[in-house]
Amino acid sequence: MSLTTARGKWLSIIGIGESGLSELSPLARGFVDRASLIVGGKRHLAMLDTHLTSMMWASPIEESIESILKYRGTPVCILASGDPLCYGIGVTLLRYVSIEEMTIIPAPSTFSLACARLGWSLTEVETLSLCGRSPDFLAAILAPRTKLLVLSASAATPQTVADLLTQRGYGDSRIVVLEHLGGERERMISGIARSWAKSDVAALNIIAVECQIDSGTTPLNRLPGLPETAYHHDGQLTKREVRAITLAALAPMPGELLWDVGAGCGSIGIEWLRSHPQCRAIAIEQHSHRLQFIADNMAVLGTPHLQLVQGKVPAALADLPTPDAIFIGGGVTAPGLLDTCWTALRSGGRLVANAVTVESELQLLQWHQQVGGELTRIAIQRTQTIGGFLGWKPLIPVTQLVVKKLKVES
Repeated sequence: MSLTTARGKWLSIIGIGESGLSELSPLARGFVDRASLIVGGKRHLAMLDTHLTSMMWASPIEESIESILKYRGTPVCILASGDPLCYGIGVTLLRYVSIEEMTIIPAPSTFSLACARLGWSLTEVETLSLCGRSPDFLAAILAPRTKLLVLSASAATPQTVADLLTQRGYGDSRIVVLEHLGGERERMISGIARSWAKSDVAALNIIAVECQIDSGTTPLNRLPGLPETAYHHDGQLTKREVRAITLAALAPMPGELLWDVGAGCGSIGIEWLRSHPQCRAIAIEQHSHRLQFIADNMAVLGTPHLQLVQGKVPAALADLPTPDAIFIGGGVTAPGLLDTCWTALRSGGRLVANAVTVESELQLLQWHQQVGGELTRIAIQRTQTIGGFLGWKPLIPVTQLVVKKLKVES
């Protein structure tokens, strides 16, 4: 690539390492030198010659993006740390500007540099950014012997991560904090999560974690059907076996949106989100105390991005984004609920509804007669002590309707 081949592309995003502009290639430096406007953070702009026209990112960042778009057609250069498409500004800007108008020249990502120092294979590491995101996201990727790389939001993030690891039963995990990677001030600090007390940490750091589960802690996998003990609830909880069957019927795919209607303690929405980091979900629940259960569970189980909506269905469903899948776990007898959900569901989407009462079962039978699908009766029995013996205790049977909304041929 050359500046000539990039003609017609008015926006450039240049990745910069710890050593600053001095390590840029001639091509990358050319985009900086010819820019009518250079945008970056305080650290990046401090590297520039004072005669260049520059703008620091505003908060919220959308204000700066509006200003950048006014320059469309004239050369604008964005300075970014490392790889702009690895949890970087490039991902955000691509929502506003097409790649046909943009040139991106990355520097090595912080993840790549960390792996090079630690001797880790990047393809075998779980990566996460906590910049502007809840630390609770970390809980979703904890597993014995897993290696994690976590981008820090500040100098305080390593202590936050150490505390969370300890609280979640991974206090024996080894932590390495890598500071100023690729620069003269590069440094590594190591320790154990439960005894971590390092206060002299640079703001620019990444955290490496070798997960070691504590004795007596039961790990939680990412498959559907977490144990009931993983949740805070008041009894309104889809049982483990039924939950696994329900998630299999819902069939989550990356990027898809689920409505969890009558969410109870949020188990279906939470396990939908745990299936893939790009999945999205909205939990709709009318009872405030159950919303608190959902909030507690999404924090503990690593899904703080679960969206909560309080209200009575079907009214609470108005103006929500179009779902790819809908689960109705409660309120199926509410007048108009099935019709509202069916209308809202995208073409090709899936609707799964569970019923435990005769009245709700009748609703599903009538709905099945209208739209088709598959009705299943789920009967689970668990062992229970009877005197000195074991007997079978049946759980309440669940009737499940699974139906796909057929695409309308144009």
